[in-house]
Amino acid sequence: LFGGTDAVVKYLLEGHDRGVNWASFHHSLPLIISGADDRQVKLWRMNETKAWEVDTMRGHTNNVSCVIFHPRRDLIVSNSEDRSIRVWDISRRVGVQTFRREHDRFWILAAHPEHNLLAA
Repeated sequence: LFGGTDAVVKYLLEGHDRGVNWASFHHSLPLIISGADDRQVKLWRMNETKAWEVDTMRGHTNNVSCVIFHPRRDLIVSNSEDRSIRVWDISRRVGVQTFRREHDRFWILAAHPEHNLLAA
């Protein structure tokens, strides 16, 4: 992997009840976020030897397709087959905003590294 043949699995994140669709690393903190077909967004902390579940955010009513950390604010952004994009506060671990498009489905998210812009 990445030009070598000695890649190893460092962390096994066990906690979702159904298949995981996305996982992302935080840009500066030892955190991972994941989203899955169990309709949940999970926050994980990691150190040099292990990773463990910190909390679960619930609110999507269908499979979570993508989840990312906002690059400049303490927010998590997720999208789902329920046709919504949800914004979560990392410290309080609650939803703070929901965007819906009744006739559209969001598959993937991207955040601009310097501006407060999201693409879906």
